[in-house]
Amino acid sequence: EQAVEDDCRRKRPLDGIRILAVEQMAALPFATQLLARLGAEVVKVEHPTTGDSGRGSHPAVADPDGRPVGATFLRNNLNKRSLAIDLKQPEGVDLVLRLAPRFDVFGENFRAGTAARLGIGYEAVRATHPAVVYLSISGFGQDPASPYRDMGAYAAIVEGMSGIYEYKRAPGRPPAANPVGALGDISSALFGAVGVLAALRHRDHTGVGQHIDVAMLDATVAMTDIVANFQSLGVEREWGSGIGIVETFAASDGHFVLQCVREHHFATLCTEIGCPELADDKRFATRAGWQDHLDDVLRPAIESWASDRSLAEVVGILSGAGMACGPSQTSAQVVADPHLAVRNMLVETLPSDDGNPVLVPGNPVKLSEVPEVPDERVPWLGEHTDRVLADELGLGADELTDLRSRGVIGAT
Repeated sequence: EQAVEDDCRRKRPLDGIRILAVEQMAALPFATQLLARLGAEVVKVEHPTTGDSGRGSHPAVADPDGRPVGATFLRNNLNKRSLAIDLKQPEGVDLVLRLAPRFDVFGENFRAGTAARLGIGYEAVRATHPAVVYLSISGFGQDPASPYRDMGAYAAIVEGMSGIYEYKRAPGRPPAANPVGALGDISSALFGAVGVLAALRHRDHTGVGQHIDVAMLDATVAMTDIVANFQSLGVEREWGSGIGIVETFAASDGHFVLQCVREHHFATLCTEIGCPELADDKRFATRAGWQDHLDDVLRPAIESWASDRSLAEVVGILSGAGMACGPSQTSAQVVADPHLAVRNMLVETLPSDDGNPVLVPGNPVKLSEVPEVPDERVPWLGEHTDRVLADELGLGADELTDLRSRGVIGAT
């Protein structure tokens, strides 16, 4: 019985699921990496010479042949194999279509319509693999009725279109593009992964595959509160008339973030900073009043109280009183954060030029019955080309040499 239990614990939820992904940059690669960490086998198709465009991002480390491997690629492509095929050559397209039936999931994140023009769109793949679960992630989705369908997009574009940049615009200043963390990419990746899991479950019941269409703009709008909290409830966003206090404040050794959006929390805050009378001050009878008098009354009071206290002390006091509060951390502090160490949320990958390992985010999905396994490093460009084509399609050495000589496939 114990042996059976141990064997079950060694099996990951997606063991046996196979994914073929024509992917680049962040959105789809993040989704397939997450699925790979849950046990799926992922083969990514890349151009034989340029590879996934994320390889060219900065900063970068060098692969064994001296080619750059950029940070975007490093954080999104653990636990995958690389297959180098030129999809602009008919024979390259033919190879991908022959491979597709051997995989459960086919993914692409080109601009809408590009995969179809290359000959690897949903209809083409479904013709060879009727039960395929086909995931498309694009800026604006595949629906021809969308006025944006043919536009290209990066995270910053859809984030701006979602309303979040305008929402945070300061008086007299233009909206600031700030795609740190790439909300537009990661949100669409997460919804894409959920879509794949749902479609696989549906196929288990029905035997029918389907096309999952995820738009980055849709995903970003779904992740924000702007539509529901403001526009649809008739609240006009004006600087200084927000939902309460969501701000950073200075302590003796750095800044902390405080969110106070409930009246009882405001009363607690006033007590903890030694100004209980502010809770009964008519100026602060509404949340709008908290914002209106933030800079002339509340900030000076909070920062005066915090000025001779460390971040740890401030966070300890306010959190202990039931407030939502935390330090605003530098990258060095994030790397040293004990919580992230306990949760295995920073994992080492390739060494950088100075010999120190590059850290990338770990898997935030912690499963009680499935222990985490070490990640495999990112693949070199085309590293697994010969092995995949030989194992999956039975191509021999002479065939592989011929395809390589004509640029259909890349080096291995």
